[in-house]
Amino acid sequence: MTSNLDREDHLAKLRTRRLPIPDAEVHEVLAELEDSGLLAEIEPLVAQVTGRCRKLTVRALLLGMCLAAARNSGTVTLTSVANLLFFALSDEAREQFGIPRYPDHARGFEAGYGVVRRLFHRLVKAVDPSPLPKNHRLDRDLVTRLLNKADPDEITRKRSLMLRIANLILAMSLRDAHILLEGRWNGSAALDATVIGTYAKGLSADSPVTASDPDAGWYVRTAKHKDPLVTDVPAQERVKKRLYGYDACLVVARDPDRDGAPLPDGSANPDVVPSLVVAFSLDKPSHRPAEVALEALQYVDPRYPRGYLAGDRLYPDQKPHKFQLPIRALGYQPVYDYAKDQLGVQAQFAGAELIEGNWYCPSMPQPLKDATKDLVNKKIDKQTWINRIQQRTTYLFMPKQRADAEGHRRMMCPAEANRTQCPLKPYTLGRGIHLPLIDPAPSPADSPPACTQRTITLPPEAGAQLWQPLQYGTAEWQRVYFRLRNAIEGMNGFGKDPLYEHLEPGGTRRIRGIAAQAILLAFQLAHANKRKLATWAGSIALHGDQPHRRPTRRRKTKPLGTWTPKGYLAKTTA
Repeated sequence: MTSNLDREDHLAKLRTRRLPIPDAEVHEVLAELEDSGLLAEIEPLVAQVTGRCRKLTVRALLLGMCLAAARNSGTVTLTSVANLLFFALSDEAREQFGIPRYPDHARGFEAGYGVVRRLFHRLVKAVDPSPLPKNHRLDRDLVTRLLNKADPDEITRKRSLMLRIANLILAMSLRDAHILLEGRWNGSAALDATVIGTYAKGLSADSPVTASDPDAGWYVRTAKHKDPLVTDVPAQERVKKRLYGYDACLVVARDPDRDGAPLPDGSANPDVVPSLVVAFSLDKPSHRPAEVALEALQYVDPRYPRGYLAGDRLYPDQKPHKFQLPIRALGYQPVYDYAKDQLGVQAQFAGAELIEGNWYCPSMPQPLKDATKDLVNKKIDKQTWINRIQQRTTYLFMPKQRADAEGHRRMMCPAEANRTQCPLKPYTLGRGIHLPLIDPAPSPADSPPACTQRTITLPPEAGAQLWQPLQYGTAEWQRVYFRLRNAIEGMNGFGKDPLYEHLEPGGTRRIRGIAAQAILLAFQLAHANKRKLATWAGSIALHGDQPHRRPTRRRKTKPLGTWTPKGYLAKTTA
């Protein structure tokens, strides 16, 4: 608002869209707030012991933000919050929350807006992990000095507070779905970082000053990002997408054991809960991806179980002590796909070989070891690859017992598991021609422990970077991996719909800084969850009646078991 005419015009538009808020809706939102734990978390952060009495409580501010999100597809602006709190609530509701009355003209609106703005920025300041001023282009030398002077422990504490509050806001959208998730979700989830813009113009890295949102960074996508199997991308390749903003790492719940297809009558299956965002974290694009992912996972409600965890090819490329081992300590079992340079034999331990995430007999035929590499290099066709993946099962090391509390596990070779016969273990011979005979390669050295001992103990760090419990390429792996990956990609597209939450552009979050962006994004993600649950509930046929709406028509998909790293088979042959 730069002039009196602009202010009056803006207020006139707000008045035309202003609808009275029923007291019943106010009480419903208040119940959600009371149950969320947000008030107890935020009120001590913004408490004041000196100065004039505050004209707006934290309870009233959060109420206004929740109401604004519900009316604007998750988008929360301080203008809309002030408009609802001071001019759309009933007199009884305003009296209950201690909200003062302002005249409905430009000066009255600006007074109310100032009250909302000051309290919100007080909250943002209390949880902002960045020591950099916002809304100014800062000299690079000044930025360096401020970052060097900042207390790392204080930054860590505030970042933890910021993510806790943001995830409490998100958790409000799961309040009604908690019973459904407890009974119809096995704890499996998909993990992915999706870019969201910020309302600031990004500057080049060699600029003497920063952008007015110095916490954000550039996101750049090339063809290599689109297809990680391509490793020879030229440096001068054309950029496909460039955006200045943040990476939001989302954790999306999905049970891969449930199909999710509509019932024969076209209604939604009431036993299959839709994919929902259960936690998230925020940081600069491609900045500490492993640590940011772990932050998000730590905010998943501890009441839920832990199952499989799938991510794109970024995550198998992380350091094991930063990602793979910590997620297993949290109770998740990783499910990966691999880039071209990660195929074939990946690691060895006590003679056993890790091939595309699973431990196999070292004497497994070489064509089976190189099956995926040969397919990518066009030495075999897709059906041959599928057949070789199935043949690998015979040579798979099998668990002797469950992993102990520290992650160590006793494993036995396929001969011990009665899957093969091996001359290095004479007592496994003579079991019948239906079991393959291992042909160990001659070696001047002694046979490795895996070939001489009945079992070996695999420590958790053995092959930790690329290990996964499911056999790569099998129908079971495809079912789990692709259903989880489809869930996260579908949720990204759902939340970025320009008719609803419109997550990607920065215009829906116009306050700069990572703390403000995290809080405003939490309301948008919460609205996406609520919208998805409402769509699913409306697609269910109850008591034999027709659903209120039909589920979205599904595209014709390929059956499981026909996927290969080079595409799908048109038809699976025997």
